[in-house]
Amino acid sequence: MGKNILLGITGGIAAYKTAAAASALTKLGHNVLTVMTESACEFITPMTLQSLTGNPVEVEMFSPPERFEVKHISLADRADVTLVAPATGNFIGKLAGGIADDLLSTIIMATRSKVLIAPAMNVNMYQDASLQENLAILEERGYQIIEPESGYLACGYEGSGRMPEAETLVKRVQEHLAVKDLSRFKILITAGPTREPLDPVRFFSNYSSGRMGYALAERAAVRGAEVTLISGPTALDPPPGVRLIGVEQAREMKEIVMEELAGKDAIIMAAAVADYRPADYQEEKIKKQEQELNQVALKENPDILSAVRENKTEEQVLVGFAAESGRILERGRDKFRSKAPDMLVVNDISRSDRGFAAETNAGYILTGDKELELSLRSKIKFAEAVLDEIKELAFQAGG
Repeated sequence: MGKNILLGITGGIAAYKTAAAASALTKLGHNVLTVMTESACEFITPMTLQSLTGNPVEVEMFSPPERFEVKHISLADRADVTLVAPATGNFIGKLAGGIADDLLSTIIMATRSKVLIAPAMNVNMYQDASLQENLAILEERGYQIIEPESGYLACGYEGSGRMPEAETLVKRVQEHLAVKDLSRFKILITAGPTREPLDPVRFFSNYSSGRMGYALAERAAVRGAEVTLISGPTALDPPPGVRLIGVEQAREMKEIVMEELAGKDAIIMAAAVADYRPADYQEEKIKKQEQELNQVALKENPDILSAVRENKTEEQVLVGFAAESGRILERGRDKFRSKAPDMLVVNDISRSDRGFAAETNAGYILTGDKELELSLRSKIKFAEAVLDEIKELAFQAGG
């Protein structure tokens, strides 16, 4: 169910990113209520935000309301969360000083919702002592500051002060809206590929990007779980609030998983672990030869899922992942029977819009009494569905 998001925009060039965030939040089903300062209207028009959100945009403090109400109080009361992006140095100073001289600052003084502040300004302005003091004051009062990024700034300088992209703003808002229904859970997740070395420069691996495992870790942490993520090599940043342990080889992953197994409520094996490794590692780089290299002897890697199943308690929920390229459901059923996890997530890797490097996924969730088909959706939403089923299984197990 969508929430009421009060979106405040002050006068900065980064306002164009806020428009993208407003659009994304609206598409997620939220009701975005936009309030702009007069200076903000110099950078982006109210009509743009109205078109993106479907709601009228408020600018003036004393414009006649459509019905009898005190405008700033009404908007303040409706907000489930408030985001000010971009927040200029001037606006931050006003909030820190308790000044409410326009509609947006008055609403923020009156609201009891969580307020997120996204500063955006020149690097020298951001590093100014008075600005940093004002941010510290706001943090002490319970405001949450979304730290700016470093990079090229519109003023031509380079450094801190760049407002994060819309995706980051949306993610931070979603974190505050999430129900903390997994707050008592401790979850262990594996993600990414493993690399099995052949020589100092070559290895066997697969196309796994780690996106699915990282999405599971991110959403579990947002929902309040204590998450340990054991990941093979990826290009992804670790999700906030997640304990990350990096590994390379399958044997290393198994060792860490077994060390971390105790005390976990759920173990989600989302990594694409290599089934085989080179039997003989070459200490020196294999030189290119005129004749073809026809054979590389392989040795089977340990089955981590089976090892966990044999060592877990009855209360722990074990979730396996199966990447298939044909007869998806049939092969998934066979693997569920042979591997015997509590849940198996099966997805199709033969299509470009799902599995491995894709941003989206689709497939099936198999349990002892259920076969649930998940239509094509973002990996974040796919992760939410998987976590919902894990929560149900944990409840049934008495965890």
